[in-house]
Amino acid sequence: MKRFASNLTVQVLVAIMLGVLLGAVAPDLAKAMRPLGDTFVKLVKMIIGPIIFLTIVLGIANMVDLKKVGKVGGKAFLYFEIVTTFALGIGLVIVNVTRPGDGVDVSALAKGDITQYAKASESMGFVDFLTHIVPTSVVDAFARGEILQIVFFAVLFGVALTSIGATAKPLIDVLDRTSHVFFRIVALIMKVAPIGAFGAMAFTVGSFGVKTLLPLGRLMLDVYATMAIFIFVVLGTICRLYGFRLLEFLRYIKDEIFLVLGTSSSEAALPRMLVKMERYGCDSTVVGLVIPAGYSFNLDGTSIYLAMATIFLAQVNRIDLSIGEQLSILLVLMVTSKGAAGVTGSGFIVLASTLSAMKVIPVESIALLLGVDRFMSEARAITNLIGNGVATLVISRSENAFDDERRAEAVAAMQT
Repeated sequence: MKRFASNLTVQVLVAIMLGVLLGAVAPDLAKAMRPLGDTFVKLVKMIIGPIIFLTIVLGIANMVDLKKVGKVGGKAFLYFEIVTTFALGIGLVIVNVTRPGDGVDVSALAKGDITQYAKASESMGFVDFLTHIVPTSVVDAFARGEILQIVFFAVLFGVALTSIGATAKPLIDVLDRTSHVFFRIVALIMKVAPIGAFGAMAFTVGSFGVKTLLPLGRLMLDVYATMAIFIFVVLGTICRLYGFRLLEFLRYIKDEIFLVLGTSSSEAALPRMLVKMERYGCDSTVVGLVIPAGYSFNLDGTSIYLAMATIFLAQVNRIDLSIGEQLSILLVLMVTSKGAAGVTGSGFIVLASTLSAMKVIPVESIALLLGVDRFMSEARAITNLIGNGVATLVISRSENAFDDERRAEAVAAMQT
């Protein structure tokens, strides 16, 4: 019983349920729990930058052939583009079949303030995104927690370090020992994960309440169902093709899934995913490159949501989009979904920029989604997390950089 109670999955799940209960029974008190969730997420974000940097640099430094770095990166980006495009397509198909926007009374829906999102979308573009990859300064990238900029600098640092040769060995040893310190910090932070999950969930339910879900319940149901289909059918098929079992993998990362469910942030699980993917059998170099890059480019859950939300708003506004117009939306989303990677509130920024580019659906319509967006963010974050995990498995296998013996050991340890 003591071992069961000390399990992180159990602790986080109980914390989530208590958060929901408090939000439903005492909304005002639940809203006051927000600092607990925010502080936990800040704790995790505090160490994400250094961990990503150290993981990538050490992975590249331990490589014999630097050409492999470019090969792994190229495969990863090709995979990201194919799978996220597929996710967008699935979202478009299902929202057209189920049509959750039909019959929704716009006048009966609560509307939120979208000023900040609309303003941010005006300056967001793919070219801006590309130039944003290069940081103004290294310190600024770490200070702001800009994952993509840190990845860019880490790759340059790792390549430069490797090119020096044997003289870089003392520095590599120092970085390796430093990485162990940071992962020990992760272990300490995870001890308060249940408290963070409780605070975040209590605030969400207390602030928005269950009543806000009812008018847009169909959209939520369709989004959750679509993401489940994507995970178990699409990602499940990909896993089988590469010799993996999806359910086994999901059981292995269940702690991280529940952590994301409680905090609505896939970043909360990023440090642990780096460790667990390596323990599962993936090569450290592949893990170090694919996981951080995936947080910017492999947003499967976000892609599904964006596609469905766009068509839903068209249906609510009684705008009949042709197949050509919907394909145009798909193409625009393929670009804009990359442009807001790592930006706070990126879902609404992308929606605003997409609607602005199409000039068919009123941009103001996204205000209808503000009330339920928080409840759908868990599904987006979990799908993104699983998608990045599967991507790492695929790239590792394709590079012959996967250790099946380590996977067997990890699975055996999980079952004991």
